[in-house]
Amino acid sequence: MKKIKISLFIIITLLGMNVSGQNKLKVSLAEWSLHNTLNEGKMTNLDFPRISKTLYNIDAVEYVNSFFIDKAEDMTYLANLNAECKKYGVKSLLIMIDGEGALADTSAIVRTKTIQNHYKWVKAAQFLGCHSIRVNVYGQGTMEQVKTAAVDGLTRLCDFSLPFKINIIVENHGGYSSNGAWLSDVIKTVNKPNCGTLPDFGNFQEYDRYKGIEEMMPFAKGVSGKSYDFDAQGNETKIDYARMIKIVKAANYKGYIDVEYEGSRLSEDEGIKATKALLNRLISK
Repeated sequence: MKKIKISLFIIITLLGMNVSGQNKLKVSLAEWSLHNTLNEGKMTNLDFPRISKTLYNIDAVEYVNSFFIDKAEDMTYLANLNAECKKYGVKSLLIMIDGEGALADTSAIVRTKTIQNHYKWVKAAQFLGCHSIRVNVYGQGTMEQVKTAAVDGLTRLCDFSLPFKINIIVENHGGYSSNGAWLSDVIKTVNKPNCGTLPDFGNFQEYDRYKGIEEMMPFAKGVSGKSYDFDAQGNETKIDYARMIKIVKAANYKGYIDVEYEGSRLSEDEGIKATKALLNRLISK
């Protein structure tokens, strides 16, 4: 009997089947989905792990630094946040960083200050057990000028964060970063193991969103399942989610896709639940 069990295990392994489910796409919750609730003071960042697990049964979270902007170096606060995660069995994945300057500013002085502004968030991310911080590569100038500045800013920040085992990842978040070809070229030029992308299904202006996601996926260390509205069948009305998930799967991505509801017709609660349901339905296919 033991020989039969061992043989079955070997067969399953050789076929590439993972009985633990470690290689499956998983769903996380982006804190931005609750930005209205947070801004209205109905919850705090410390409540986020509990709400993610108890209300939505999601056990992995992605923070937004603006909701604890003055706490990056407050070790008591961060320890309390860790304690909440442990209490509810929630994993911290990343921190989305805003308001710390433009990493692709063409002024070397301003860019250096911006890089230094991110140091505390790298350390906070490590303390919380995150794998990444999401940064912005904004800058004024031509595409080539901003690319040069972005490469410098990302390279230097990646060099700082490498000993902390933190990735520096860039979202398509406006400006040139919402051009998939431009952003993928920046990441390729940086050529650092801890530099990557956070493809967001939304956040494209004139650029073709499906082309952009496809270009960004080879460097993805996270994926943002942005959503705005849903029809009666539970499908997103502005984004072809089935097509997006196909692109994600084709890239052999194995990490988390976050629920990032940004609509206005549905409440945040309804939007989060609808996005999670759609992601789970498509992931399981």
